[in-house]
Amino acid sequence: MAMSIRQTRTFKMRPTDVYNMLMDSRKHAAFTGQPASISKKVGGRISAYGDYISGKNIELVRGRKIVQLWRGSDWPEGQFSRVTFAFKAVKGGTKLTFTQTGVPEDQYEAIKKGWIEFYWEPMAGWAERR
Repeated sequence: MAMSIRQTRTFKMRPTDVYNMLMDSRKHAAFTGQPASISKKVGGRISAYGDYISGKNIELVRGRKIVQLWRGSDWPEGQFSRVTFAFKAVKGGTKLTFTQTGVPEDQYEAIKKGWIEFYWEPMAGWAERR
């Protein structure tokens, strides 16, 4: 059974800065410490953490929203999840609302923790150092 993850986090950056961290290959690689190749076009391919994560862009609204299909290289062939990053300017920064649907049940806990450990915490630390 596929599962869903929903998380929110506030960053001390503008919405366009948070968007760019996720969509710029160099910035993405800088905060994750792993290779990334992120197309900036709808329909364009993405990869992160070397070749572990692959997918493509479905919807891109600069500074507002990113919707992508994602899959881990160890997932069943052809299985993708849908990730949505929504950005809203709030006092002191940006509120990110994240959802991921279609997460394999056997990987749910690891992926849920992984977003916090490998994305939100490094992104917040990167923002603090700027």
